[in-house]
Amino acid sequence: MVKAEAVHKHFGRLEVLKGIDLEVAPGEVMCVLGPSGSGKSTFLRCVNHLEKIDAGRLWVNGHLMGYRQKGDRLYELRDREVSEQRREIGMVFQRFNLFPHMTAMENVCEAPVHVRRRSKAEARERGAALLERVGLSDKTDSYPSQLSGGQQQRVAIARALAMEPKLMLFDEPTSALDPELVGEVLEVMKQLALDGMTMIVVTHEIGFAREVGDTLVFLDGGVVVEKGTPEEVISNPRNRRTQDFLSRVL
Repeated sequence: MVKAEAVHKHFGRLEVLKGIDLEVAPGEVMCVLGPSGSGKSTFLRCVNHLEKIDAGRLWVNGHLMGYRQKGDRLYELRDREVSEQRREIGMVFQRFNLFPHMTAMENVCEAPVHVRRRSKAEARERGAALLERVGLSDKTDSYPSQLSGGQQQRVAIARALAMEPKLMLFDEPTSALDPELVGEVLEVMKQLALDGMTMIVVTHEIGFAREVGDTLVFLDGGVVVEKGTPEEVISNPRNRRTQDFLSRVL
């Protein structure tokens, strides 16, 4: 579903990603750990071309992301073509990014109506099912300001799912939440994994990574330091940097 090949990314003189090679199979849940500034969020944003890579290749569902290749040269796609590619990718951010002037239902229905051209009735029917799926069927007419952080994040997940993505990206989805609200969001994500959704999850929730992840990647300094099953990496890390990091967070 996702293939990254020698992906590099610079911000000015700062090299944030230094040759990332990763593959995510359909239905796989890959959890990405690493210290602040290690390149985790940047890599995630490169996957859906919110950030343009400076070297390498990134494919999503068999399609080169953001570019067309002719011979040995890459040509950047037009904005409309990139937007079409992004329709297959849902993304949930640290901050919920909900439209404050729209209800939960309106937030969920906005993109299906205006991007996928669904009828309002069809979008609302699916929106109701998605809000029920994330445990918020009683909050359809509530505005973001009337919801807790955990509820807002669950609306954000429902909004991403409304576009019927083949891949879900989560950028530390619980980091902005009060500790007692973390569980309700992780529970929704666990259910998504059980339903077979392909997911890349940048997280510090070690318990979630151990329970739900198929693969665990430790990123530091813009490179993949260690990769394996969650049990392998958490219980028996081989790299000294991974050992140091886990000793501080476990």
